Amino acid sequence: MSYGIDIKIQNVVATMNIGMRLDLAKISNQTRNAEYNPRRFAAVIMRIREPKTTALIFASGKVVVTGAKGEDQAKKAAIRFKGILDKLGFKSEGKLEFKVQNIVGSCDCKFPIRLEGLALAHGKFASYEPELFPGLIYRLVHPKIVLLIFVSGKIVLTGAKYKTDIVEALEKIYPVLVEFKKNESTKS
Repeated sequence: MSYGIDIKIQNVVATMNIGMRLDLAKISNQTRNAEYNPRRFAAVIMRIREPKTTALIFASGKVVVTGAKGEDQAKKAAIRFKGILDKLGFKSEGKLEFKVQNIVGSCDCKFPIRLEGLALAHGKFASYEPELFPGLIYRLVHPKIVLLIFVSGKIVLTGAKYKTDIVEALEKIYPVLVEFKKNESTKS
């Protein structure tokens, strides 16, 4: 991808709306891949194997699909969960209102980074407290992405609505990371 760095999508979280109230007890009792414990959590947790995803199904008709490795997989999973609900008698006539809420990606710069220097130089966007968390938290303004940057050069990018946002965020942060590349002679 950008700068020859391969970005791997780790998770896509999407929502959809069935458009009607759902009987969660009926859903959990009539499907084997679902669990429902209203004292612990107010939604049915349903899993499918292909694509390997989990849905949180709420009585309001709202559904959160998580675990997909791409936007297309999330859409495919949403359609499968919708099909399961249709078979149980919860057929909705309207559109699903499918929307990607968050994409999480990761990559490796393949060089160590001086996090202390980066935090000092970019204090407005960066927060680094190694006693609390080993990574530096960098909040990009545009695209609005949060990056977790580790000394090893590994990065987690989150908060994207589109994969292009993750690519753009990496293209913006990479020159900054090169500037704070740890030299072999630098000990800290």
